Amino acid sequence: MNGSLPPGPRYPSLVQGIGLWSRPYAYFERLRARYGKRFTVRFPLTPPFVAITDPAEVKGAFTAPADVLHPGEGARVLEPVVGLNSVILLDGDAHMEQRKLMLPAFHGERMTRLTELVEEVTEREVASWDGGVVALHPRLRALTLEIILRAVFGLEPGPRLDALRERLTTFLAYGEKPITLLGQPPKWLEGVLERVGSVKGFMSLREEIDGHLFELIDERRASAGERDDVLSMLLAARHEDGSPMSGQELRDELMTLLVAGHETTATSLAWAFDLVSREPRVRARLAEEVDAGTGEYVTATIQETLRRRPVLPNAAPRMIKKPVEIGGWRYEPGACLVCNAYLVHHDPDIYPDPHAFRPERFLEQPPGTYTWIPFGGGRRRCLGASFAQLEMGIVLPAVLRRYEVLPAPGRPALTKRRNITVTPGDGARVALRAREREPVAA
Repeated sequence: MNGSLPPGPRYPSLVQGIGLWSRPYAYFERLRARYGKRFTVRFPLTPPFVAITDPAEVKGAFTAPADVLHPGEGARVLEPVVGLNSVILLDGDAHMEQRKLMLPAFHGERMTRLTELVEEVTEREVASWDGGVVALHPRLRALTLEIILRAVFGLEPGPRLDALRERLTTFLAYGEKPITLLGQPPKWLEGVLERVGSVKGFMSLREEIDGHLFELIDERRASAGERDDVLSMLLAARHEDGSPMSGQELRDELMTLLVAGHETTATSLAWAFDLVSREPRVRARLAEEVDAGTGEYVTATIQETLRRRPVLPNAAPRMIKKPVEIGGWRYEPGACLVCNAYLVHHDPDIYPDPHAFRPERFLEQPPGTYTWIPFGGGRRRCLGASFAQLEMGIVLPAVLRRYEVLPAPGRPALTKRRNITVTPGDGARVALRAREREPVAA
């Protein structure tokens, strides 16, 4: 088929945007039920999005040549936060060069050192919790933000870390406003939004945070001595022509790591506790494994959480730059191809009884490359995927050693949009009941 886009809803783009914002999972399920595994959606001020959910078509999108599909251009909605130099927004050779500079941050010996840091911060944080009914999501955001601030900047607990954490928490809270899905506003509109509208104060706070980051970058450039944090590694990195990363490049990549390495992991953990709390069978088996000091079922629970509640329901939208045929449909430049992780993960042809929370399915069969895509795939797979799963594999047992995690009174958590992520609408309210036995050492 040539020229046209797959069928989809004909409502005005604003109405479609409201559907995406208010009920992100349910909205896409309704569209698949009506239009099939491939459909087109339209949102305000963005190109048409073609959602694809067949694993063969997902593979075609993930493996397409770099000059045909541009994920960076398709992710411009993140520009106001991460900046134009972010590895997420770059395409082609520029993306691959920046990716090579950042890849060593979460591999090899560095992962071992990061493990010790995550364990230290987690044990201290969880030990400070009280039992009873609590909203875990804010606590988990505080935990993962401290981990990433210390891992990326090498900051120790103290006034400087506290000040930066406070400002970043306020800054990222703007993600709860629907207007953040529109991306970077035009220059003529920035001044208006700074004085009025729902993002009032966003840009001034961004400038304040940038001032802290540039100050820290300059200090670290001037200081002697070796450090093992990510900022020091990036300062020592060199482009292919031998030049160091500029201050603006460093700022943009640091913000990328802060946002991608903090918000998504905290939300995945929040969903994990929400789901586990409602499944007595899963809770019992996890407690047994945690006490025994093994980890197979913990890993399967993490994989099932990421399947059941992918924090990013869409893998990076890929802007079509050259004509391409995927799944028998020929696409022309101007639209975006979007691999919908949520719909892939909830396809009964792939996962029987897809709405059931059943970690055993990943003991029976490991995740597939194109059927389990919470971190995207291909050359654009999330750089921090291993680190995120490492964090979850430490935090989940740390909590379960001390507490039974039970459902809070009321109905299960509805979904809530937070920029491009989907979070528990009630903040992941659960009931923490101290275990009667002494917690097992990590």
